[in-house]
Amino acid sequence: MALEQKLSVRMSQRLVMTPSLQQAIKLLQMSKLELVEEVQQELLENPVLEEQIETEAPAERAEAERTAEPTAEATDAFGEIDYESYFQDLDSSYVPRAPREVGEELPSFEATLTNTPSLADHLLWQLGMATSDETLEQIGRAIIGNLDEDGYLRATMQEIQRLGEFPRERVEEALRLVQGFDPIGVAAHDLVECLCLQLQHLGQAGTPAETIVRCHLDKLQNRRFKELAEALTLDPEDLQAEIEIIRGLDPRPGQKYNAEKSSYVVPDVYVVRIDDEYQVMLNEDGLPRLRISPVYRRMASRGAEASADAKEYVRNKLRSAFRLIKSLEERQRTIYKVARSIVKFQGAFLDFGIERLRPLVLKDVADDIGMHESTVSRVVNNKYMHTHRGVYEMRFFFHSGISSTRGEADVSSLTVKDKIRRIISAEDPRHPLSDSAIVDLLTADGLQIARRTVAKYREELKIPSSSSRRQSFS
Repeated sequence: MALEQKLSVRMSQRLVMTPSLQQAIKLLQMSKLELVEEVQQELLENPVLEEQIETEAPAERAEAERTAEPTAEATDAFGEIDYESYFQDLDSSYVPRAPREVGEELPSFEATLTNTPSLADHLLWQLGMATSDETLEQIGRAIIGNLDEDGYLRATMQEIQRLGEFPRERVEEALRLVQGFDPIGVAAHDLVECLCLQLQHLGQAGTPAETIVRCHLDKLQNRRFKELAEALTLDPEDLQAEIEIIRGLDPRPGQKYNAEKSSYVVPDVYVVRIDDEYQVMLNEDGLPRLRISPVYRRMASRGAEASADAKEYVRNKLRSAFRLIKSLEERQRTIYKVARSIVKFQGAFLDFGIERLRPLVLKDVADDIGMHESTVSRVVNNKYMHTHRGVYEMRFFFHSGISSTRGEADVSSLTVKDKIRRIISAEDPRHPLSDSAIVDLLTADGLQIARRTVAKYREELKIPSSSSRRQSFS
């Protein structure tokens, strides 16, 4: 059978991600801080781009724009770049922007940073002040190096010994030394030892409180107070006093030195009430205003005088600059549209608070602004909205709903959680409400909700069950 080669023409359709689309998607899902960093990096790498100075005089700005325009008679070696196509949509819709504040120059961001000492730093400082014995200090460093974030020792005595062939007596001496440091309770092997160290420091060694921790901690955790009172031969009042002492102890003493750092958010959108309407304004404070460098625009108009390599270099940089400017404008317009739609749907929340937050899904906003759900999802990710009720992540406004029996619109799950929190905070501590009782109260309030849903919402609110909330010895 003979083989032969043929040429054939075939038409097909496929989705191609252009560089402009890829960049637009990348910028859209960035937070404002990430966007500023990306723009600053592009300003460093692309000489065609430059930041537009806001304090520039109008006359100077007009002169710069005039001199930047290539003359009609000039030979344009970059004619294949269609400047208008990049900016044809930039003025199609006005996007309100929050006014920029120009004040005195602030110190650099790096100058405002401080390092919070960690648990290890705090303990090593105390170790250096507590002993001059090199061996003891070496063992102490080994012990501190094996503490977890809660302050518990996760290495055995044998493992500490093998780190430097230390005698067991010296390891035990170093452990006692570290256990006496602040915060009290560090370097314990387990919860019981941690709490006992704290009780000893408070002068409660040998008291019923220590007996509870050492022998009856399971009864305390399961709130079996009657069995606990009988085992210790204490009346309820005395037992309550011992329990209060234990409640004042810290089961994770190292946590206060390993707390998560505060994260500061910069709102992307401001929502302000003007007369009887809410207005949306973009926050562009700190975001550089970009423009094409007049020098390179003049170079583009005199392209015939440049070498082939210079032409290609400037051509590529111009494409990249136009693409970035257009993507930034498109990002801002999209955020503005989504924010306006959210304000339209959640106007009752802005007026009356959390109890009027309505159910909302991505599809509702996508249909309202004529965009795809994935685009809306990228917009609301890591974007924040400043309102008179506080600063909220845009995702906050999207929640499922619970049906209402009163013929009203569905109620947001956040509103239901707020109702559950209020019901539980107002209950009698000696007779806490069960999940079924909470269901009955919500049903009487016009909400159709299952008991398992109440249990799920209660757990998400980190509220214990009714048996764990009961404060009674009966």
